[in-house]
Amino acid sequence: MISSIIFILLISAGSTWFIFNAKKVRRNILLGKDVDRKDNSAMRLKIMTLVALGQKKMFARPMPALLHLFLYAAFVITQIELIEIFIDGAFASHRIFRPFLGSFYTILISFIEILSVLAFIGTIAFLARRNLLKVPRLVKNELNGWPKIDANTILFAEIILICCIFMMNGADEVLYSKGKSHALNLNDASFGFSISSLLGPILFGGFSENSLHIIERIGWWGHIIMVFSFLNYLPYSKHFHVLLAFPNVYFSNLNPAGKFTNLESVSNEVKAMFDPSFIPAPASTELPTRFGAKEVTDLSWKQLLDAYSCTECGRCTDSCPANITGKLLSPRKIMMDTRDRLEEVGKNIDTNGTFKDDGKSLLGNYITHEELWACTSCNACVDACPINIDPLSIITDMRRFIVMEESAAPTELNGMFTNIENNGAPWQFSQSDRLNWSTE
Repeated sequence: MISSIIFILLISAGSTWFIFNAKKVRRNILLGKDVDRKDNSAMRLKIMTLVALGQKKMFARPMPALLHLFLYAAFVITQIELIEIFIDGAFASHRIFRPFLGSFYTILISFIEILSVLAFIGTIAFLARRNLLKVPRLVKNELNGWPKIDANTILFAEIILICCIFMMNGADEVLYSKGKSHALNLNDASFGFSISSLLGPILFGGFSENSLHIIERIGWWGHIIMVFSFLNYLPYSKHFHVLLAFPNVYFSNLNPAGKFTNLESVSNEVKAMFDPSFIPAPASTELPTRFGAKEVTDLSWKQLLDAYSCTECGRCTDSCPANITGKLLSPRKIMMDTRDRLEEVGKNIDTNGTFKDDGKSLLGNYITHEELWACTSCNACVDACPINIDPLSIITDMRRFIVMEESAAPTELNGMFTNIENNGAPWQFSQSDRLNWSTE
């Protein structure tokens, strides 16, 4: 009874704290401007199934994709076992599904154990790639400090979680074989789990019954505590993508790659210049408060969702031709800076009830002009992202602000703008002279 009360209190406290922080993240995302992503639901579901569920874009790099698949599959499938743990914890039962599922229960837990071993291998490999092999995209400057600590923390937590699973199952196997387990159906010789039936006797065969019960309980409680610790760590971590990847992919931009958005107010001005009879729709007469984006609140909610969904894998930066040639631009840093500034704005709101000007902005204090103008708008970063994050849209909006609000475009572009204004083309030829070559 006492254990059930403690368990229910743990569940309640952990869930409440997670919901509290998740609401803050949602609030921060909704600080962005509205954008319609409710069209073509069938296509969106298809893309979400292929990209988010099927991990389609991950397999452009087979080895890390396979390792990630181990962790991904273990994370998804072990939620089945977690249901049983919740019920056992609330009602002080033990392996409550086993009498009803019979041999299928053994097959299911055995499969989960195999996935857990594969996840353990994948976790060790990811730790080695990040800390020993130092894969170039995983050791760039923007990952120094907290990002590196964050990545390693979650990997070590994964190892602890897997160890708890095998402590629980391994000790239970030995107890069950001795007829001392508090599971039902003690007439069977053992559970027969694929890994624990071999590992349990090796690790715990020489322990007393009392010690085995303690080891099993440590594994059981360690498992559930790690699950809720992980859940409440997510809002502070890049690993929030495990929850946001699906909605982020669902709300992907369905327009062809390279299609830029137009400011409706500017388009209306141009149309009016060429057609004096043009009358804009009533809803489009309101001028924007700002052209382009200087601050996170100038971005759309989808761009802010992108920032929270980024897992900092660096595939975007690794594919960026500007970064490869030594330019300052890193699409991953663009997303990390956006999230960091958004978090700072959110904390400002928490402290003051509403946003109080802190003299900072995303452009200037986090992202520099040099980074933005290094971008070639090639869409390589968008194409490389495993969950369809779009750093280019943020870069474009911020460059739009630099040009239209600050009039601070590079000299080379200012010359082009002048030519377009005077000659109707980027070149220094008037419209009347542009076809002279055809008469030669």
